[in-house]
Amino acid sequence: MFSTPISRRIWETKYRFRTPSGTTERDITQTWGRVAHALARVEPEPARRRWERRFYTLLEDFRFLPGGRILAGAGTGRRVTLFNCFVMGLIDDSLDGIFDALKEGAVTLQQGGGIGYDFSTLRPKGMAARSAGSIASGPVSFMRIWDSMCATLLSTSNRRGAMMATLRCDHPDIEDFVDAKRDPRELRHFNLSVQVTDEFMKAVREDREWPLVFPDRARADTGGTILRRWTGTDAPVPCAVIRTTRARKLWDHIMRVVYESAEPGVLFIDRINQLNNLWYREHITATNPCGEIPLPPYGACDLGSINLTRFVRSPFSSTARLDLDGIEATTRTATRLLDNVIHASRFPLPQQHEREHGCRRIGLGITGLADALIMLGLHYDSDQARSLARETMRRICQTAYRSSIALALEKGAFPTLDIEAHLAGAFVQGLPQDVHKGIRRHGIRNSHLTAIAPAGTISLLANNVSSGLEPVFDFRYRRKVLDTQGRAHEYELDDYAWRLWHTTHPGSPLPPQFVRARDLPPQAHLEMQAALQSCVDNAISKTINVPEDIDFSRFKSIYAEAYDKGLKGCTTYRPNPISGAVLDTLAHSEGGPRCCVAD
Repeated sequence: MFSTPISRRIWETKYRFRTPSGTTERDITQTWGRVAHALARVEPEPARRRWERRFYTLLEDFRFLPGGRILAGAGTGRRVTLFNCFVMGLIDDSLDGIFDALKEGAVTLQQGGGIGYDFSTLRPKGMAARSAGSIASGPVSFMRIWDSMCATLLSTSNRRGAMMATLRCDHPDIEDFVDAKRDPRELRHFNLSVQVTDEFMKAVREDREWPLVFPDRARADTGGTILRRWTGTDAPVPCAVIRTTRARKLWDHIMRVVYESAEPGVLFIDRINQLNNLWYREHITATNPCGEIPLPPYGACDLGSINLTRFVRSPFSSTARLDLDGIEATTRTATRLLDNVIHASRFPLPQQHEREHGCRRIGLGITGLADALIMLGLHYDSDQARSLARETMRRICQTAYRSSIALALEKGAFPTLDIEAHLAGAFVQGLPQDVHKGIRRHGIRNSHLTAIAPAGTISLLANNVSSGLEPVFDFRYRRKVLDTQGRAHEYELDDYAWRLWHTTHPGSPLPPQFVRARDLPPQAHLEMQAALQSCVDNAISKTINVPEDIDFSRFKSIYAEAYDKGLKGCTTYRPNPISGAVLDTLAHSEGGPRCCVAD
């Protein structure tokens, strides 16, 4: 099943099950069998064998790649979660609250889940904590405690601990947050993202003053108050104006730091909430560590990716085509499999169990897009490629919704569904009328159904297909992988489509559709992400690779364009000495950029 050494290594170190007695799975077919059997056990007794066969066929030959925690944990009997990531509960602005939240995060990380937090509830540096008579040290200082906790847990596991921290663009410590990772030794286990509001973007464009605030009635007399809906509140509350800055100055500062260190990312948080299917019961301020699932407190990621390369018929020929009917059939089974994960999984915390069973949120997406386009003869930066990608994701989205309606008829709708409010949601409004009628008549099993994840490690497992919707990083490159003792091993990798071309066309030059990330302008990344966004009810994890010599003003414009194109967030990577890399081009590949890729 494996055509590259790193794929076997990934399976052996991350997904191959070993019993305490030392018995191991013989090959990956036994891994697929274990997962299929475990998830089919959720079904009623008479149907289990039938669904086990269907789930196995789904997984076979890497057609469908469930999230790594599912592959690693399903059917093992271990006390682990099958969910890749969680957003944790609100952090109460007190010492007890902070360390309670730290403990919850540690328990979740220990069981295999990445975690995301909004640190906006913590008072800014220098503000008095009146109940204790002390002075607050600010959110960033407490983030360092989380970082140390994550590093400690990492030392006992071969799975990298992943965390996301977000902060509001109107929090008084926003500059400290933005600058936090300029020092490469700081917050190494965190991804950072700024919650950017529509109001802030308007203030940037109008070059207005921007108040930095915090909920504190007692401080109102020092600088006045304004009403803001703060993290954890259901309505606007009085917030003391701690100080003001120019919105454009703050935005330029954020952009400059991103330009120099590749972080923080930007979340267009109002758009995330406006398009949230559960707009009537959730307010989202954080995401999972890679950003493809915006989540409420205690929300979870239940992810899987359809490997598009397995659906290319007659690759590199004049009759090459994408089997969209096969993708639809895969989507129907994959929707059921991911829904079964919710019942098959343990949850580190009871609040996570309650939240996920209440909404049954899943995230079905794609991987191998760039390789599939190459195999079909389509250049990544072309109207034809974007049109096919959009049609593919549209089919997946609509099929998933129809499948979830059928599951609701069979097994029941998700418990917190308000049908009329759900149908009024901005995303659901854009779905076909038969979907609306089905929801009205039968409900729907899952509140959300689609997301496009980075799919980095599982794409390596599937013989190094291009990850997610990213373009091919390079046709030959190096990658570092940690072993079970935490030691790094470097592998030379060949891209899947590149390897297939040389196998079927030995000695022939590469046709023009073979394009690497560094060959593409930033606009190509934006256009592909925008083409798929309307078919994704969660979000998309996408890194826009830019050249090191890109002009700063052009770099800034990428984020403005992302906002104008309706994206929910934006992340870029410009080669820099701070963030490092797990990927590197080979010496004979003309140098090229370095790229960081999340697993």
